[in-house]
Amino acid sequence: MTASRRGDEPSFIPYARQCIEDDDIQAVVDVLKSDFVTQGPQIERFEASLAEYTGARYAVAVSSGTAALHLSCQGLGIQAGDVGLVPAITFAATANALRYVGAEVAFVDVDDRSGLASAEQFLAAADGLAEQSEKQVWLPVSYSGLPPDLPRIAAAARERGAFVVEDAAHSIGATYPDGAGSTCRSGSCSHSDAAILSFHPVKHLCAGEGGAVLTNDQTLARRIRRLRSHGVERGRNWLYDQVELGSHYRMTELQAALGLSQLGKLDRFLERRRAIAQRYQAALERQPFAGRVAMAHRPLESAWHLFVIRFANAIEREAAYHYFREHQIGVQVHYFPVYQHSYYRNFAGGHVSLPGAEAFYAACLSLPMYPQLTDADQDRVISTLKSFLQR
Repeated sequence: MTASRRGDEPSFIPYARQCIEDDDIQAVVDVLKSDFVTQGPQIERFEASLAEYTGARYAVAVSSGTAALHLSCQGLGIQAGDVGLVPAITFAATANALRYVGAEVAFVDVDDRSGLASAEQFLAAADGLAEQSEKQVWLPVSYSGLPPDLPRIAAAARERGAFVVEDAAHSIGATYPDGAGSTCRSGSCSHSDAAILSFHPVKHLCAGEGGAVLTNDQTLARRIRRLRSHGVERGRNWLYDQVELGSHYRMTELQAALGLSQLGKLDRFLERRRAIAQRYQAALERQPFAGRVAMAHRPLESAWHLFVIRFANAIEREAAYHYFREHQIGVQVHYFPVYQHSYYRNFAGGHVSLPGAEAFYAACLSLPMYPQLTDADQDRVISTLKSFLQR
């Protein structure tokens, strides 16, 4: 994923990349030499380890984070005539999962500094619905590694009789205050009916692809296990029965073995990500950065999936993006507001406008953040940002 040097040109620094080590490779090789490459014992081991790590009672491994979102909505019985509330700053998959089950999507504005949606913003979006739907599901999204205020969002959702599915694709390993003087782990489902994870290569754990649904509800876990495999219930001997329309969203043994190996290193990965975040923070508090560039958030409890900065002058963001790219540094923008994608503009009639989301998007830029980022490469990122501001 890192480009090779060409003459005196510096090597390319990506904004994110997987960290695959020799024992990860060996774990996959061992599966290839075993009796099972799918539907074997690695899946159950990975699921048990995910549940133990996050604190959720059940984990269901699936083929992608998108599959996890889809199955969560389907498992909760969300369907046509229902509506889901989705923060505008997220990857499109969060909203797409609702469309897969035929539900409507209502977009929630976010804080223009953090990119996170609050309980008040969810309530405002719910109050703005033209009519009360049969069922509602709220999908609070962790952004860049930091969970939203899940206790208050969950309390507001309960008042409205809504389900809560935590999109924790950015935040495994992060913690948040429970409002009673203690902390909860993202994905523990302490304040949600279900939570989802992603194991895409740029996430904290790489399984090639893959995802998981976490829940404390045994009935929901059982239904999601059934839905990930065609809606089939196994009987005695050769008998099986398709009891509902499901999907083929199974994870392979290869993915599970890689994910399990990676999970054993997650705390080390998180420690390095937090050290990188602290170095960025220390630099940004000095000139010429102070007053011109700010961090999207600061807490060390964050899992630091991304390191996002905001430009005080939004006009500088696009110029900075190209400047970094010209200097062989792969920055990125997370995210284009979902409702501004062509599909959702057409779907919603082009009438949505959320000022917090639009202000955040206009000013945000993700700097390189991954465990193997060296201090020297990070210094090069910081130096390049400095030279951009002083140009």
